[in-house]
Amino acid sequence: MFGDAAFILQISLKSSVAVLLAALGETLVQRSGVLNLGLEGMMLMGALTGFAVGYVTGNPWLAVSASCLVGGAMALIHAFFCITLRANQVLSGLALTMLGMGLSNFLGRGLIGRSGIRLSQMPIPGLSDIPVLGKALFTQSIFAYVAIVLTVLLALFLARTRRGLMVRAVGEDAAAADTAGINVVAVRYLCTMAGGMLAGMGGAYLSLVYTPGWKEGMTAGQGWIAIAMVVFATWKPPRVLVGALLFGLLTSLQFYFQVTGVELIPVYVLRMLPYLLTIAVLVLVNRVLMRRGADGASGPADLGVPFFRG
Repeated sequence: MFGDAAFILQISLKSSVAVLLAALGETLVQRSGVLNLGLEGMMLMGALTGFAVGYVTGNPWLAVSASCLVGGAMALIHAFFCITLRANQVLSGLALTMLGMGLSNFLGRGLIGRSGIRLSQMPIPGLSDIPVLGKALFTQSIFAYVAIVLTVLLALFLARTRRGLMVRAVGEDAAAADTAGINVVAVRYLCTMAGGMLAGMGGAYLSLVYTPGWKEGMTAGQGWIAIAMVVFATWKPPRVLVGALLFGLLTSLQFYFQVTGVELIPVYVLRMLPYLLTIAVLVLVNRVLMRRGADGASGPADLGVPFFRG
């Protein structure tokens, strides 16, 4: 019984890392007033870049860095069109998703089926020896630890720091923030690029840790889940973490039923459950928060609105 619980918990955390990294980046971006629907494309390009660079160089840290740079570069394109040219943010994001999907499929054809590097788990000395919880929580890859730390840091940054207040001010009322002396364009550019880098890192996690290797469409819609998660988690990093863990838990059930041979639910239904139930639960939570009038439940007021200096 405890062994099954530890297995499910370990896989749950492992399955939540990529979507958590992408969702944290999107939280920062949307808090600044920019809507980025290109996460899926950025994650795919990050996954391809990470695997390709790792395959050629054999250096995992160089591979992760390259993935972050590619994600940041794609986010910079989105920022240029949406912030500088004031293009439609929805259309720009969708175009980036299609670009990332098409380009990754084209460039990655020669890498399908090849074996590359793999980042191994990093047990935390002492903590990993705790019965049940030790192996599940403290025997993960470095990506998992980084994602948890980033969740705490982002929450503190947005809620407790002056620069975090500037980001929130730009997202709530860019014109008023500009009047107060905040460089709206610079804040939105930096937040958008940082969000893209986290999306690229999430993609690298998929191809270097979660399912080492490259295959077309390996993100399987996690970029879209991350976007929905940010909205329904009311733009708060701790709630994003809970949503990501819920997604990971539902995903882990697939592996558990496969390992145990239990066939209570058809396989194709199991594959849909993480996406359907995650969204359903987050929608329910969001509706409860809206009824209570929870702070931030309605989102940044200037989200998706181009900034024009008067």
